[in-house]
Amino acid sequence: MEKIRVSIIGATGYSGKELIRILLKHPQVELTHLVSTSYVGQNIAAVFPEFKNQLDKELISLDLEVIANDSELIFTALPHTVSLDVVPDLLARKRGKVIDLSADFRLKSADNYANWYRKEHTEKSRILLSEAVYGLPELYKKEIKNASLVANPGCYPTSVILGIAPLLAYHLVEAKDIIIDSKSGTSGAGRKLSLDLHFTECQGNFKAYKCLKHNHIPEMEQELSFLYNQYNRNNISDSNRGMLSGKLSGAYEEIKISFTPHLLPLSRGILSTCYLNLVDNYEQDKIVELYHQFYQEAPFIRIFNPPELPEVRFVYQTNYCDIGFAIDGRVGKIKIISVLDNLTKGAAGQAVQNMNIMFNFPEELGLLN
Repeated sequence: MEKIRVSIIGATGYSGKELIRILLKHPQVELTHLVSTSYVGQNIAAVFPEFKNQLDKELISLDLEVIANDSELIFTALPHTVSLDVVPDLLARKRGKVIDLSADFRLKSADNYANWYRKEHTEKSRILLSEAVYGLPELYKKEIKNASLVANPGCYPTSVILGIAPLLAYHLVEAKDIIIDSKSGTSGAGRKLSLDLHFTECQGNFKAYKCLKHNHIPEMEQELSFLYNQYNRNNISDSNRGMLSGKLSGAYEEIKISFTPHLLPLSRGILSTCYLNLVDNYEQDKIVELYHQFYQEAPFIRIFNPPELPEVRFVYQTNYCDIGFAIDGRVGKIKIISVLDNLTKGAAGQAVQNMNIMFNFPEELGLLN
């Protein structure tokens, strides 16, 4: 099978670096162009010495015509709001597909995006909002397969959505009073300099931040609302259908969550604890069975049987999302623990998983350590 030519715009950020690390192992990829605004003219191995004797390539400035001409797929690993000025022009040339790792095409509402990110979508980018596919393979594999633009999900949303998707899709929990408590390693904030991310500020410390208006909230609420109201539930097995008796009807309900992110003194990793109200006294084994059924075609989901729970160290530099849970019958709640590596399944690894689907490669290709 012939290799596909791949370029990365934003190659020297943490997600860009992770993309290079993964793609160097991918047997069907030829890395064509690496774009950086900070290191133009330097060799990638000089910027990241870990790539010595693995990759000899000069970093170039952004030239959309050159990149579009030479690439079948382009990863845009750019900060939020920057991709708005790049992706529409790339796709207008109709030469390659794009996987965007920013939030710029994840939200279906341009007004919602402007409210949370303080930048307006242009006429050209508004058209792309309706065409972009939210790149969560476990939910949208068929749509990703035929997409020209995939909006790669954020790291917090990936952990949260995958963690609680079966519960909301099958209405095992209430649509209200959902509390999400997430912790992330420092690489989740990107590679830019920031006092809050200095070693002496983080080491030995643990803190909450942006506890009222984190910009991943609308992304989570959009997808969780879809799961609760519109997800196709026809494939549930007869053995589990009894759990749902009388619970799948009702008016449209917009999901709102209370989300608090925290900064861990780790370089990478995310652990999300999700608190939801159960609508019935479900057996633990039935919920385990339902999760396995929901994710039966998802190679990167690992379900932990209670009382075992996932940990950050289990997913380090992997593309897995590990999910465990505990039922607190005393208060009628279920606690979902969802864990992933924010740079892999939460960014670059998921982007490569999407690429594999788009180009008919095996979904796991290049992603198994």
